[in-house]
Amino acid sequence: MNAKTIDNLVIVESPAKAHTIASYLGKDFTVMSSVGHIRSIPTDKELKKGQKAIDTDHDFATVYAVDADKKKTVAELKAAAVKAKTVWLATDEDREGEAIAWHLCETLGLDPKKTNRIVFHEITKSAITDAIKNPRQIDMSLVQAQQARQILDRLVGFELSPVVWRKVPGGKSAGRVQSPAVKLLVEKVK
Repeated sequence: MNAKTIDNLVIVESPAKAHTIASYLGKDFTVMSSVGHIRSIPTDKELKKGQKAIDTDHDFATVYAVDADKKKTVAELKAAAVKAKTVWLATDEDREGEAIAWHLCETLGLDPKKTNRIVFHEITKSAITDAIKNPRQIDMSLVQAQQARQILDRLVGFELSPVVWRKVPGGKSAGRVQSPAVKLLVEKVK
């Protein structure tokens, strides 16, 4: 990427989608991929001594860190975003995609109110151009739903998984859906 200004930067999750979408949008659009999530909640081992990834005493304040394998991708996206007149976040419309869009704003220093969030349900020229005509802002309710799931996974699943590994053959984890399900069972038995 040269030092020229970019008219429109579109960030998608998938590198495979990026090439196709770029062919539909034309020369005024640069399409790049985040290759999925770019940051996550670090483990306690990755933090400085005394630091908490999730501070349960302070309204579950959460620390996020750029994943080691995404540092180069983030640097490339940040360099492009600085040159872009308009940024379009075109991640999936589910809570994971919404969270990725929010993490992109946070990490790339984008103002969520000035960043266009677009969604489409098929990779066709008409779907992509319709999405460009109908941008919206990031849906923080979806972001918060994803954060709650990830925080619960970290607080319950990470603690429960070693117990499951010792007691249940096959190395199953107790994360995500399993953690709330186990919690509901325990509460029901009480």
